[in-house]
Amino acid sequence: MAADAVGGILLAGIALYAILGGADFGGGLWDLLAGGDRRGWAPRRLIDDSITPVWEANHVWLVFDLVIFWTAFPSAFADVMNTAALPLWLAVGGIVLRGSGFAFRKEVSRLSLVRATGAIFALSSLMTPFFMGTVIGAIASGSVHANANHASLYAWTNTTSLLAGFLFVAACGYLAAVYLTGEAARRADDKLRVYFSRRSQAAGLVAGALSLGLLAELHSSNRALYRHLTGRALPLVILSGVCGLAVIGLLMIPRMRLWAPRAVAALGVAAVIWGWGVAQYPALLPGTTVTLSNAGAPHAVLVALIVLFGAAVVLIGPPFALLFNLQGRRLLSSDEPPLLSTTDPHAMQDPQ
Repeated sequence: MAADAVGGILLAGIALYAILGGADFGGGLWDLLAGGDRRGWAPRRLIDDSITPVWEANHVWLVFDLVIFWTAFPSAFADVMNTAALPLWLAVGGIVLRGSGFAFRKEVSRLSLVRATGAIFALSSLMTPFFMGTVIGAIASGSVHANANHASLYAWTNTTSLLAGFLFVAACGYLAAVYLTGEAARRADDKLRVYFSRRSQAAGLVAGALSLGLLAELHSSNRALYRHLTGRALPLVILSGVCGLAVIGLLMIPRMRLWAPRAVAALGVAAVIWGWGVAQYPALLPGTTVTLSNAGAPHAVLVALIVLFGAAVVLIGPPFALLFNLQGRRLLSSDEPPLLSTTDPHAMQDPQ
């Protein structure tokens, strides 16, 4: 029972990281695709203004999940780390480069350096969720074996893992575009609202197609998981699809309330993650005998983690609520000098 509860906590942390941190990664994706200095000036400025106050806070859920995973299920954590070491290190490298690029883009003064640091931020935002997705795909496909003692290239480069990687990228882009659509509407910027609304719809369709493709691929790579996804987890799978279609429809309504598309999009992504968890339960590593109960740490450790989770909710919840409330009301400002890439593009001149 305690192991099941900790498994639920782990899944909740994954869902929160996908909804909050994933939107940050998606912001980097749209920064990458915004175009040249002049054409991409307005969307990049909105992305920068939206991400800056919250991007570091959102990543607390990644640390939270890693600590919960290696403390509660140490043997399974070691199996995943041994099997998928390379994509995990690439994802970590992407997080570091992304943060560096995002931070240094605000400090450099030459246009060429602004472009270079911006490219690092944007490309890292693309590679990080992709490699994270391939690791999840490796687990879902049953390619992570018990007592794994060496890395496996096949585990994260098979069709299921690659589809999961692309799905992560599309889902991040979808969430970010929906959130940015609301932010543009809040600022009464109808041009950007339409700009990101169209990208939300396109990304939602791509994510939906990849989800269906991944489901079909699981039919051959992990028949048991496929059977559960179309069985006991089917309500959550259907909910995610309904949410995706609802968001596309809601975004067509110009005066739609800001919170509605955001809440429905987040619910859809959370439904996908919980559907995966319900379908996989009680297996921790599908295709093996490793389950939540037999891979769990001693009972006292699991109980301590549950107590600590309760304390974390009390300690972290209110500050997060305050942070997002202030951000939503645009009361968070920065004393940092404006970016060259977010000031008037007509004034930008590369001294070289």
